[in-house]
Amino acid sequence: MNSRGRRLLWHGMLLFVLGLLTGLVSQSFTNPRMGLSAHLEGIMNGTFLLAVGAAWKHVRLSERAASVAFGTALYGTYANWLTTTAAAVFGTAAMTPLASGAHEGVAWQEGIVAVGFVSVALAMIVASVLLLFGFRGAATGAGDPESA
Repeated sequence: MNSRGRRLLWHGMLLFVLGLLTGLVSQSFTNPRMGLSAHLEGIMNGTFLLAVGAAWKHVRLSERAASVAFGTALYGTYANWLTTTAAAVFGTAAMTPLASGAHEGVAWQEGIVAVGFVSVALAMIVASVLLLFGFRGAATGAGDPESA
């Protein structure tokens, strides 16, 4: 297994543990419902990184594209957990009306959470499209076990 694959596995397990720990304290957040969401984001995004790390040897992308896929996957998964946790702490509602209940944060808190969620969406779309292309096997390069 190449270095990026192992690093994705490590980060996946770390994010999974962060999700578990978030679950232990989710009832103490300003918005416990969003705390549960943060717990689930840590678990699901950690699992996603574990899956991508295990399959990384099959990704066929140029070095640059592989770096972007790797970086955006890491950013998107950690930022998703962190932004959702911030939304739970702040009790924001604008970007998560179903999970926010009767809570609402102040304008600067809503702004931080909004920027966080938009950046997560963009990062995860970029990572997913690049990985989809990389699993297609059209190119050889950074993800190829022989090039590691």
